[in-house]
Amino acid sequence: MLPLEGITVVGIEQAVAAPLATRHCADLGARVVKVERVDGGDFARGYDDAVNGLAAHFFWLNRGKESLAVDLKSEKGQKIVEDLILDADVFVQNLAPGAAARLGFSAEKLRKAKPELIVVDMSGYGTGGPYSGKPGYDLLLQGEGGLASVTGTDDTPVKTGIPTVDIGAGMYAFTAILSALFRRERGGGGASVEVSMLDAIAEWMGHSLYYTKGTGRLPKRSALGHPSVVPYTGYPTADGKQVLISIQNDREWVRFVTDVLERVELARDPDYATNIARTRNRAAVDAAIAQKTSKLDAKDLVAKLDAAAIGNARLNDVHGLIEHPQLAARDRWRPVRTPVGTFDAILPPFTYADAEATMGAVPALGEHTDAVLVGLGRTADEIAGLRTDRTVG
Repeated sequence: MLPLEGITVVGIEQAVAAPLATRHCADLGARVVKVERVDGGDFARGYDDAVNGLAAHFFWLNRGKESLAVDLKSEKGQKIVEDLILDADVFVQNLAPGAAARLGFSAEKLRKAKPELIVVDMSGYGTGGPYSGKPGYDLLLQGEGGLASVTGTDDTPVKTGIPTVDIGAGMYAFTAILSALFRRERGGGGASVEVSMLDAIAEWMGHSLYYTKGTGRLPKRSALGHPSVVPYTGYPTADGKQVLISIQNDREWVRFVTDVLERVELARDPDYATNIARTRNRAAVDAAIAQKTSKLDAKDLVAKLDAAAIGNARLNDVHGLIEHPQLAARDRWRPVRTPVGTFDAILPPFTYADAEATMGAVPALGEHTDAVLVGLGRTADEIAGLRTDRTVG
């Protein structure tokens, strides 16, 4: 039995944050109904055509869901979705600020009709305050939330290469759903939950946030490095690659300089012996390490680091991740059906010993509209009429 079998989740969702939360619910066995626009559906369907003609974002975030295509601006469409939500356990939405309430899907209204319902409202900035009405896209929140300011080099702030704020907010929504279901199971009733992207990234900025609040100083951007830990970056090798080396404490430093650098004097040198000193003398430390690493091929350097039990990693590109021997050895790939054929996807990170994630099919737009309507008690004639007037698609 999967943990969320028997739970129904309805998502009026788009892009990344909410679809990630509900996809994890589907992976754990929940029935997830994705409510989409009749004219094109979730706009993430059109981001690219990288997966056999299907958008990579959409493939990633929407497996295992049913797609209901409906006109939410029509009264009949709103009634369909209201009936669907009130028949469900969880409702998640990340429409533009205020849009769900204007459509009649406010947490207050829905939970008045069904107190045990769990409603998760997602937005860029949360309710109230001067920013509450602003659009919340990942790039914008990486800027407002300070993430871009600590990412990059001395010269250039950059956004992360993945939608970090969207993912953070989606995972907090998923956590909220699970905890609210657990509370309800113990007699605590339903829940109205708000997840703000700004709140999510403020939490994830923890070290930089409290470092600056405590010292008044901004952390320096350090590319692959860390503002407060040295060594903690990539180093060149003789075959033109980079190997990442992470020293977490001064005991590891002693082992590193003795067994890898073969410069035991650096274990006692006051300019190198402690992390605080190494951070102050970052350039000299990095130069001393590079002097050794640049004489070794990456494979040989990794072997020496592994033998000394020093944290290290290759600087892979995405091809390297796809071909990663650890993923292959642990059998992490599974075929997923889509409207354009089968494509392999990675299992989600939670691995149960006695049950595997469903890895269900990615739906075509409106693929399940008729089945959902039948489940809500609509007759064949009623469904035909709804199709004729384009209430559903």
